Amino acid sequence: MHCALKLHPDSRAAAIRHVEVDVTRPRADGLVLRYIVSGNVGELALPAVTKPARADELWRHTCFEAFIRPAPGAAYYEFNFAPSTQWAAYRFDSYRMGMRAAGGIAAPLIEMEREGDSFTLQATLQWDKSSELGRAATWRLGLSAVLEAAGGGKSYWALAHPRENKPDFHHADCFALELQ
Repeated sequence: MHCALKLHPDSRAAAIRHVEVDVTRPRADGLVLRYIVSGNVGELALPAVTKPARADELWRHTCFEAFIRPAPGAAYYEFNFAPSTQWAAYRFDSYRMGMRAAGGIAAPLIEMEREGDSFTLQATLQWDKSSELGRAATWRLGLSAVLEAAGGGKSYWALAHPRENKPDFHHADCFALELQ
């Protein structure tokens, strides 16, 4: 499934034309996300590639995100993927409540490619088949990106944004894609 992300109305992204995500659920215990950023990608602040490892606060810089809510219920997962190959996985009991590191998640395979006026990050996720994510037949997804310009400004992209003034990827309005 191919999805276009929308720039938050209060964000500026002079160098970036658009952000898209290809979403594939090849099996119940996995997900492949391919984020494609188009524009003057040389203007992006991209962290140097490091050894893949779990890390916190990746959203403070260029980062690609996926929020997954197994239907039904209020609990959801947040996944962060940095161009450095660092990553994060959290589970929430409900909107911004009960945050903890998500267990049963294998380190995602994060691959990058930069060609001409595009930058692509692909994240391949896998979890335990017995997990809540693996058992759910239907998910609600929120897909998003934080793009940091080399000059320090940030733009916020998502499938949908809440009507609030600031970006909030955890908001229920952002879970705009149903995937089976």
